[in-house]
Amino acid sequence: MAKVNGHKKRSLVVEDEPSIARMCLRALGTEGFEVDIAVDGKAGQARLCNDGDMYDLCLIDIRTPGMNGIELYQYLEEIGSETINRVIFTTGDVVNDEIKTFLEETGRPFLPKPFTLDELRSVIKMARALASP
Repeated sequence: MAKVNGHKKRSLVVEDEPSIARMCLRALGTEGFEVDIAVDGKAGQARLCNDGDMYDLCLIDIRTPGMNGIELYQYLEEIGSETINRVIFTTGDVVNDEIKTFLEETGRPFLPKPFTLDELRSVIKMARALASP
């Protein structure tokens, strides 16, 4: 497995839909990532608390039960995590004005649901290019 800055490339996927989580796991695996899955924002927050800035990529579904993706992103802002620069959002609700405004303000890449494996791979490559120095 490829390494970045002396460690294995790692990604966190925050996704409550099992079929989408499996697709992300496959796509990221073929890109050389070790993948952790969290079923909601709270589980994602726990992973981030334990592993901090060890994630090279963080794929976050905006609509998860409990703590949502917006709240998780705000948590990353509050703690000053470098992971914030490696976030890709997914959402099936891009018509919602609040979500649309949030995505525009963050400037982070997002992938509207449903998406294909090729679309996922494309946004992963784009996000990796944005996060590179």
